[in-house]
Amino acid sequence: MSACRSKSSKNRLLLVMPYHQLARKAAEAGFKVWSLWDPWIPEADFLSQVADASEELLHTSFADEARLRRLVTRISHQHNLGTVLHCGSGPSVLPVVEEAWHLGLSPNPPEALRRLREADEPLDEPSAQVPRLAVQTLTVDGSHHVVGMASQLTSGPPDFAVTGYLCPAPLSTPERAMVEQLVCLLLRASGYRFGPAHTEVALTADGPRVVCCRPRLSPDRIPLLIQVASGFDCEAALFDALLGEAPRPRPAYQYAEIGFFPLPEGRLRAYTGTEDIAVTPWVRGARFPYTVHDRIPPATDPRSRRAYVVVEGGSPEITGERVRQARADLVTDIRTEG
Repeated sequence: MSACRSKSSKNRLLLVMPYHQLARKAAEAGFKVWSLWDPWIPEADFLSQVADASEELLHTSFADEARLRRLVTRISHQHNLGTVLHCGSGPSVLPVVEEAWHLGLSPNPPEALRRLREADEPLDEPSAQVPRLAVQTLTVDGSHHVVGMASQLTSGPPDFAVTGYLCPAPLSTPERAMVEQLVCLLLRASGYRFGPAHTEVALTADGPRVVCCRPRLSPDRIPLLIQVASGFDCEAALFDALLGEAPRPRPAYQYAEIGFFPLPEGRLRAYTGTEDIAVTPWVRGARFPYTVHDRIPPATDPRSRRAYVVVEGGSPEITGERVRQARADLVTDIRTEG
């Protein structure tokens, strides 16, 4: 970074694209939070909750890079911020980090993010058929900590659609060590200094291979899976790390699984079962973000994963059965539109 933070600015943050749990946990850790979002991004359906946890929620179009850069600079000066963190993904990440680095407010040099992006590697095999892992790390002062690992669940042939994730990933000790070493070597080589990283790893016949690595917390509520399985809250640990506390990840003592509700594309006419799912003892989280007359997106749309259930259990077989039960409890009437 090109400048040092003042003591008065240490607890003042700009979070770009935070989901509401992140903004809330930053505030709970004692930070004053300013949040920045593009309201036209499809995932921005929880902005009222982000606003509740923020000193101010600002809006701008991320498609206008020059305006985005100016806004980051203005907010930083106006509110005497100490750190700028981009919490999402997409083309806005690099401009925000570059501007924050110039201001002395980014813990990572932009070049580190470019190197991570260059690590993306297409697979020779049909990609859908190769088992994949989501590896969550938290880096503090250049020290990389693997805090959780989840295996991707799919519908199987012929579509191999992603149906959920299981944490911890059921790997042998040598397999897990090999994946951890691969991910940490990548982060070390990139020069990544601080923050979370989500690395997707394919378990190919020739060994694990990195498919992509993004400087963010894992999507699809994987941080919640890690917390349910091990008790380690990697979202809260991010803000503890900003205050100088090293992460202390814990081994998993049970399994956690997220299952996405498989809904057909169309117009929602009626639904039942959400209240029963919410009060089931082993359900640790559930979301059905639709109301009657809403349009349900196609399965290929990332927004289709917004409807989910998270369960706990003593084995993958138990969590799998509990997800199946929750899916059976949700009854929907959806009119297909043709």
